[in-house]
Amino acid sequence: MSIDRDTFENTSEDELEELSVPDQVLGFLAANDDRAFKAREIASQIGVDEGAVSTALSRLKDRDLVEHKATYWAVTDDTERLEGYSGYKRATELFNDQLGPEDKKAWRGQAPQKPHPSVKGEQ
Repeated sequence: MSIDRDTFENTSEDELEELSVPDQVLGFLAANDDRAFKAREIASQIGVDEGAVSTALSRLKDRDLVEHKATYWAVTDDTERLEGYSGYKRATELFNDQLGPEDKKAWRGQAPQKPHPSVKGEQ
């Protein structure tokens, strides 16, 4: 997986080595938790071989960390399960260090006024 020069210069060797392919896959899916992706799309986005991504997805599915339907994959909505997975914590910390923590108020400010018809209940 390639990284930008800023990440290369400002991230320790330990942090760069710690993110395994499953951690990268889970981190990507968690960052895009409102969507589902095909394995080849995930591979393209994180810069990892599609075979390695497919293997990682299967292992993550065995741990109930991702969901699979047809050819699509999505992160689980079980936040307790995600938070209990150490790779998720490492990936989240690394992404927060690189990109800054998410600002939920800013996200909500960009959200549509009316929820999508498929969404039930409060957002």
